[in-house]
Formats: sequence, structure tokens, C-alpha cells
Amino acid sequence: MTELIVTNFNPNFTGVSATAAGVLRAQVPRYDLALAGQPLPGCPIPISKDEARRRSRQPSNGRPFVIWHVRRNTEMRAALWARDVLRLPVRIVFTSAAQRRHSALPRWLISRMDAVVATTERAAEFVPHVRAVVPHGVDCASFAPAPDRSVAWGGTGYPGARGIATIGRIRPEKGTDRFVEAMLRLLPDQPDVTALVLGRAGRSDAAFLQGLKDQIAAAGLSGRILFPGEIAPAALPALLRGLSAVVQMPRYEGYGMAPLEGMASGVPFFATDAGYYRQFSQRGATGVIIRDAVEAAEALAALLSDPHRHAAMADAARAAATAQFSVEAEADGIGAVYDALWAGA
Repeated sequence: MTELIVTNFNPNFTGVSATAAGVLRAQVPRYDLALAGQPLPGCPIPISKDEARRRSRQPSNGRPFVIWHVRRNTEMRAALWARDVLRLPVRIVFTSAAQRRHSALPRWLISRMDAVVATTERAAEFVPHVRAVVPHGVDCASFAPAPDRSVAWGGTGYPGARGIATIGRIRPEKGTDRFVEAMLRLLPDQPDVTALVLGRAGRSDAAFLQGLKDQIAAAGLSGRILFPGEIAPAALPALLRGLSAVVQMPRYEGYGMAPLEGMASGVPFFATDAGYYRQFSQRGATGVIIRDAVEAAEALAALLSDPHRHAAMADAARAAATAQFSVEAEADGIGAVYDALWAGA
């Protein structure tokens, strides 16, 4: 018997997976819940779709129905099957982060949801049934500042005395080429800095990745702009707290967790005006919104040469993450949507 089913049907660990895992860990002590589908780090052992349906037949804790919280098309379809075909006592909550018009199938699926939680005001403009705007939050216990940043960086095993990173899939939409261009401009005058591209390229982006590596080699910086690949979720907090800056330069981003995880780790960020980055930046107190690689390199050079300003931004970033963007606050906002559904049954 269960009152909440959280779905995760994607076997790959994506940004959606990471945000779902963070909220789920905060929800565990609050609800009689189950994770259905694929495992998520630090979360309960998942059950199958069949078991999720079985548990939905008789809700626990006197609830009138079980809430299925879904985040992907496949998950919406499974929840609709349980509610509309099997006629189980189920209501469906969907989290929407996209800041652009959905294609036809997702639009139809979303129209069938009982409630939608949008992660930003902009995302709320593209979906119906929005019950609340609840920004994604960060686990401020896992992502926390290092007592000594230089020691933390040394512990990563990467060269140099300081590190800068961009995090995400290696592809044009994520602006990996913009990051590389910025580093090609910055690093010659910053001999103690190493840049990391944390993520992987899909097969369709293999030529794009090779082109970036060729540019780096031609500049003689192959030993200072590194491609470690994807970092395991459990290893990411330790790496982030050793960084001096996170740089995200996407052409499109629905929300974007990397700057927020950096902020919780006491790391300032530099980003193009995408996702929720401008709100994270707190008008320049925690991060800097930049337009292109030239501006990114100049802004990074200025911050790296000013330790007092860097320390102030690091402190402000941590304070903003804990006060405004914690995963507990996200769980609270989502919980209010659940309560309203149950109360209005």
C-alpha cells in the first residue's frame, strides 16, 4: 500500500534523473512512497510498473487515491494507462521544465495530467493545469563548500592549482564549443588553471567533439583542457567543491542544475542567459551572466585575479543556495500540490 509513486523509467542518469533523485530523498521521510522503474542514487530500491499498479489499488494512510509523480513521456503514458484504462485510484502530477513549446505528443499527454508543477515562470507559459511554480532545489548537505578549496582541488588529481569546469552533454546546444573558445582565450594568461569538460558526447556529436579536441591541440592546450567524461553522481560533490568556477554557456536550457550545485558548493558561476541562470545569479552577487566566449574569458580573468571578490561571491552563492534553492524547499512546494489534490478529491 502506497500514497505516492515516483517514476524513473530512463536507464541513463540524466539531469531529470538528478533532480528527481534529490526531491525523492527529501520526500522519503514525508510519505509512504515507492520509486518505480530504474534506480536513483540514495533512493529506495525501485519496484516494477506492475508492482506500482498493484500498490495503487488500495491507497495507504486513508488517501482517496495514489499520486503518480511523472517527469517523462513514457512515465505519463504508464500513469495514464493505470488511471484511464485500468481505472485505478490514481492522480497524476507532471513536472515541466521546458521553456519552449512541446511537440504534439507531449502536449496531448500533458493535457491529460491532473496537475502540473512548472519549474519556472517561463516554463509555466507552455503547459496547462499548472498548480504551482516550484524551482528545482539542490541538496545542500551533499553539495557543500570545502574547508580549503586548494586542498580539495589537489585531491581531484587533476593538474594545476585551480580548476574551472562545464558540466553536461557535449553538443552544440549545450554550448561546449563556446566553453572551449573561452578557455582558449583565458588559459594562456592563467598558467595555474585547468579546465574540465565534464560529460560525454553521443554518437551523433562525435565529429563535434573531435573538432573541439583538434582546436585545443592546435593551441597547445591539450594538457590543460581535459575531457574526463561523465562523473558518477556520488563523485560530483567532491569535484565541484574544489573548483574555482562553473561555466555553463548553452544555447538552450530548460532549467540547469550545474550552477546551482556549484553555488551550494561555494563556487561562483558564469553563464549565458538561459534556463534559470539569471535568477540564480542574484544580480551578479553569486554568478555572472555573459553573452559570449570573449566576455566569459574577460569576466573569469577579472574574478580569478581578485581573491577578495571571489571569496565574497563564493559565500553569497552558498547563502543563496541554502536560503532560496534548497531541495527541501522544492519538496515543500511539490507537497503543497499533493495536499491540494488529496484535499480536493
